[in-house]
Amino acid sequence: MSGLRLYLFHDRSAAAWAPFSDTRPVGELVTGIHTLRARAEAVTGLPCLGHLAGDALADFDEPGAPPGVRAADVDVDAHRVLLLGRVALRRTPDLAVEAPTRLLLDGRCVGWSLPPGAPVPEEHLGTPEGADAGPSLAVEGSLLSGPWDLVAQNPDWLRHDMEGSPDSGGRGAEGAIRIGSGPVTLDEGASVEAGVVLDTTGGPIHLGRNVRVEGPARLVGPLHVGRGSSILGGVVASSSIGPVCKVRGEVADCVFLGWANKAHDGHLGHAVVGRWVNLGAGTTNSDLKNNYGNVRVWTPGGEVDTGLMKVGCFLGDHAKTAIGTLINTGTVVGAGSNLFGGMPPRRVRPFAWGSAPNAPAFRLEEFLTVADRAMARRGEAMTPGVRGVLERLWTTDRGR
Repeated sequence: MSGLRLYLFHDRSAAAWAPFSDTRPVGELVTGIHTLRARAEAVTGLPCLGHLAGDALADFDEPGAPPGVRAADVDVDAHRVLLLGRVALRRTPDLAVEAPTRLLLDGRCVGWSLPPGAPVPEEHLGTPEGADAGPSLAVEGSLLSGPWDLVAQNPDWLRHDMEGSPDSGGRGAEGAIRIGSGPVTLDEGASVEAGVVLDTTGGPIHLGRNVRVEGPARLVGPLHVGRGSSILGGVVASSSIGPVCKVRGEVADCVFLGWANKAHDGHLGHAVVGRWVNLGAGTTNSDLKNNYGNVRVWTPGGEVDTGLMKVGCFLGDHAKTAIGTLINTGTVVGAGSNLFGGMPPRRVRPFAWGSAPNAPAFRLEEFLTVADRAMARRGEAMTPGVRGVLERLWTTDRGR
């Protein structure tokens, strides 16, 4: 597919991915080991050159990710593949077509292959299923509805991504207690203290480069712990832990996007944790209603029935909780929020200062100062584009 260029785009349902779509393209979210974007790159063999994710994210420039772009930035003289960012792609046919061609997933349009000269179908980016004319190709994968699907599909994607992984044969995990016959893979520099339980009965375990697991801890597969992360004790099960995280306590069926800190006890289940989140000691969430019914989740378009009995919480980038914070089932916590003073409502606006339903705003300059300090402790710095995205979100939501 030499010469083809891949772009991911948002449709109108991207708003249902709040709080994450407020600060990052949906394609930069994770299920299994990989982001949706990296999954598309691996399947198509094409590097993604950008995210068509709207004006609010047009300046997105997070290190390691393609930038936010506008339709005018997409070179009409190149052969382009446009794919809906919320597709977890498994397989595609040859996309080097001679005429504009729709990409169909289970009969629904999720993108296009556009030869040189064909315009970007801007009128259909928001509702690609409305493009019902012309040739088509079938692709394989999953069309995700919201962040709850990242969690629901995560165990299956973890098993898929680690299929055929080699077993490290105890290297780096001397003295660990192994249960099950699945592989335990340790990348260079990863280490597991003696006495740690590695349970692969339900799936494999992968520890990335320079991961450290301290005892007492029990790791339950399928589980991926990204580079530079530390497991400080407790039970960590069936989760994707992004790079450079600190995790302790009871963690089950969660997705951590990276650079998050849960270094203390407390339960976190069926949750998606944004980047640079810091959870105070004893922070605990509910992921099951006491009537065992489906969990409904707030979105900007109204509450959505997830169709799932177990849904935890969704913590936006740079959110923080005080010690002892309790979070209800299906709670959406906006980016930059600082929760304290009781159980928050099931929808917390971005940059909330406190847990009250009408909590005032975390002042922008103070928020940015705190964020800069937190990132500097990990040797990172906020890029101008990401700073601009956060400033624009604050102005849009709080500056009125």
